[in-house]
This record gives sequence, structure tokens and C-alpha cells, in this order.
Amino acid sequence: MTLRTVQIDDRLYQYVLDNSLREHPAQAALREATRLHAHAGMQIAPDQGQFMALLVKLMGARRTLEIGTFTGYSALTVALALPDSGHLLACDISDEYTRIGRPFWKQAGVEHKIELVLAPAVQTLDARLTAGEAGSYDFAFIDADKTNYDAYYERCLKLVRAGGLIGFDNTLWGGAVARPAKDDDTAALQALNAKLHRDQRVEIAILTVGDGLTLARKR
Repeated sequence: MTLRTVQIDDRLYQYVLDNSLREHPAQAALREATRLHAHAGMQIAPDQGQFMALLVKLMGARRTLEIGTFTGYSALTVALALPDSGHLLACDISDEYTRIGRPFWKQAGVEHKIELVLAPAVQTLDARLTAGEAGSYDFAFIDADKTNYDAYYERCLKLVRAGGLIGFDNTLWGGAVARPAKDDDTAALQALNAKLHRDQRVEIAILTVGDGLTLARKR
């Protein structure tokens, strides 16, 4: 029996990938296209993506949303897990970054599932709430500017149905959340983690996947 998560070094992490990762060729190609990008660290890890795809399939999700698309790997991964009639609302503000991923969405045959909206996410989410979409999404993934995580959370909590799931990336922030905050991003993540811990509207788990993946199930 173990009392804590096993320590993952590079050799063990590669073993995990070698013995579990199943990527569509377009996913592997998009990861490679992003690898040398100046902000490549913003992309989720492939094992995290595979885990999220499994969750989406287990839930039988049909309508999902994400806040923060970057070059599109997470959107591609979730879209591949959705049925052909599924829908993913992808919120981002960068045409430059998202333009990298769009050809790979097409290559994988999922571009018809992805609605990319280039605008501030709070604005997009508020518009969807005004349009009557509250409670109509199964899964949401938040991976954008950390200081707005709480604003995204409150809106996603309205948009996601009861029993739906919200995922938050980077909630361990390289370990910085366990130390006194020295910047606004760390402080925002610490505040969010504390809020989720006491928020009775959801059931939560913080996973040591990637840079920390928190899952919140709406009651």
C-alpha cells in the first residue's frame, strides 16, 4: 500500500506514455508543430489529454466548452472523444495561436464539431448565458489567464448541467501554490483552490496530472 502519489521522473513518465498513449496522427502532428513554439509549455500534456478524453466518453458528453485553446491540442483531443454530432465551444483571444491548430482539426475530421470564438471569454460565456444555454453543457475545461479563473468558474457552473464536470488546469502551478504567493497568478490559483475546497455546489478532486488538474462535479 502507498500513502502518496508516486514520484514521476522522466524515465517513468516515458514508460507511462509508451504503455498508455493512443494518439490520432493529427494529435501527434499538432504536438510536434507546437513543440518549438515560444509558449509550448502552455499546451497540456498528452497523458492529461487522454485522461480528459476518457472522462468525456465516460460521461457520454455531447456539448463541451473550453476557455483557453492555445494551438488547439486540447480542443482536438476533446472533439475526437465527442460523437459526430457533438459540439465544442472553444474560447480564446488569439488568432495567431489558434491558427496553428485549425489545419489539424480538419485533418482529424473534427472541425465541424468545434466552434472557435475569438473574444474575451467572459464576454462569450455571458452571451451564451443570455442566449439561454444555462445547464446545456456536459463538460468544461478552464486553461486560460489564471487571474480570471474564478470568473470563468462561476459562469461555467451556470452553463454546465447538474452532474456535469468542470476541469481546471495548472492548479498546482509547479508547486508554487504550496508556498506564499509572490505573483497574482499564484495568489489567484490559491484563492480558487481554497474556494473549491469549501464550495458545496460541487464535488472536487485535485489530481497530480500535468501541472495539476482539478475536477469539480456540479451537484
